[in-house]
Amino acid sequence: MKTLSEFKSTFLLGGDLEINRMGYGAMRIAGPQLFGMPENPQNSIDVLQRAVELGVNFIDTADQYGPFYSEQLIAEALHPYRENIIIGTKGGLVRFGPWADINNDASPQHLQDALDGSLRRLKLEKIDLYQLHRIDPKVPAQISFEFLANAQHQGKIRHIGLSEVSIEEIKHAQQFFKVVSVQNRYSVLDRKWEEVLEYCKSEGIAFIPWFPIGGGMTPMTEKLQQLADHKEVSMHQLALSWLLHHADNILLIPGTSNVAHLEENLKATEIVLDESDLQILDSLTA
Repeated sequence: MKTLSEFKSTFLLGGDLEINRMGYGAMRIAGPQLFGMPENPQNSIDVLQRAVELGVNFIDTADQYGPFYSEQLIAEALHPYRENIIIGTKGGLVRFGPWADINNDASPQHLQDALDGSLRRLKLEKIDLYQLHRIDPKVPAQISFEFLANAQHQGKIRHIGLSEVSIEEIKHAQQFFKVVSVQNRYSVLDRKWEEVLEYCKSEGIAFIPWFPIGGGMTPMTEKLQQLADHKEVSMHQLALSWLLHHADNILLIPGTSNVAHLEENLKATEIVLDESDLQILDSLTA
């Protein structure tokens, strides 16, 4: 029988930061459509503090969640940070309304403003993990990469990651700095980036799935629900558990603005999947 206990529960990010593989994504603590302050900021603060109480030590956010409010709430809830708390944030997008109204901007000037703003809002002198939110098609990637490498040299960033990238783009970035994480859309029902996951595994790079629950593919979702019912767990818990089993370099960042939902997500680490379970789940791919 293959169980989670046979897999590593932590991942060594960049060779020096030990991360619990079940983290927390702070995208949803902002207001509706990720815009503005939430109606009840205390709910967001409660979720962040409860996550840390339950052993989460990796929190993922971005300057454009809110925009800015997610980072502010993290600092309000957790600063001064415990010694082992690792905050990852992102820059390279700009928005003026709901999430659909968003544009790339990975120019050095914008990245400078974004990085300095994140440092200020998070009340940090150095960000443990700073990820380029998107490669900007209007800006040569080399220019964005050079800025990040210089910011790391200046001591503002400990480690650098990328989001929504191909293997070729990772290799390009590796010419300028050590890539320690890649954040691409991925789930048991959506494995478009499987080759990127495998490349990251071979390179010792953390792979951080966004939209880790998946969805939208009804026949496969029904099979996932059937197995979840059989194991007496939720479909979301089962999808998260599969990710933990699937590759040891996967870090999970399920997001929620509800404490009960947070606790449910974290219980995914307790689910035992045997070989027959894994065969069923592995087959649920388009």
